[in-house]
Amino acid sequence: MSRAPLLVVDDLQVGYQSGVDILQGLSLDVAEGEITLVIGPNGAGKSTLLKTIFGFLKPHRGHIRLREEEITGRAPFALKRRGMSYMPQEINTFPLLSVEENLRMGAWTFRRDKRRLQSRLQRIYEVFPALGEKRKSMAGDLSGGQGRMLSVAREMMPEPRLLLVDEPTAGLAPALVEQVYELLTQARRELGATILLVDQNIEDAVAQADHVYMLNLGRIKAQGRAAEFTPTRTRELIQECLLG
Repeated sequence: MSRAPLLVVDDLQVGYQSGVDILQGLSLDVAEGEITLVIGPNGAGKSTLLKTIFGFLKPHRGHIRLREEEITGRAPFALKRRGMSYMPQEINTFPLLSVEENLRMGAWTFRRDKRRLQSRLQRIYEVFPALGEKRKSMAGDLSGGQGRMLSVAREMMPEPRLLLVDEPTAGLAPALVEQVYELLTQARRELGATILLVDQNIEDAVAQADHVYMLNLGRIKAQGRAAEFTPTRTRELIQECLLG
């Protein structure tokens, strides 16, 4: 395999109630150091996949491995300790806490290691200087773009090996969408993150990705390097999904 996998999902079958599975034998892998994108129509199982990987849902069948370690069904806090972070669709900050207090909350797994904590804060402020300038401001007073920046930065505090990102551009004004993608590429470039991204903003998201999986009805419909998912081919695949 030319793509060295950090995460492997094998034959995953999962749903929200007994007998009704959203993911139906889904398998994929995420290469270390890459942005892997999952696209597909509404209801395809994209967000369900991320929630299962991060332990919010337990699969009825299948396996999930992080660097060869079996992590299927592990609780989110245990996965956090193993180097995985999860960023939900909404801006995930504590509005009544300052920017720096939010970042410290992201470092709870090593909160007693003061030297490491200060080192991580310094590094985050170097990569995202706007947060350094507003470190004492309340998170609730930030703009939409700054709030999303804080969401990303907080999840990067523990130096995750893998960042799961669920529709980061949902509900954002077009002017902010480009900023969000730049945040994710910065996280990969400057902080060494591997990213598994779910996004409905397909054309823009494909431009950021290295590898793409298209889901439909809980199964992989197509996959390949991002360059293979031209706008024309992607539209044709989505149309096939919608028409059945």
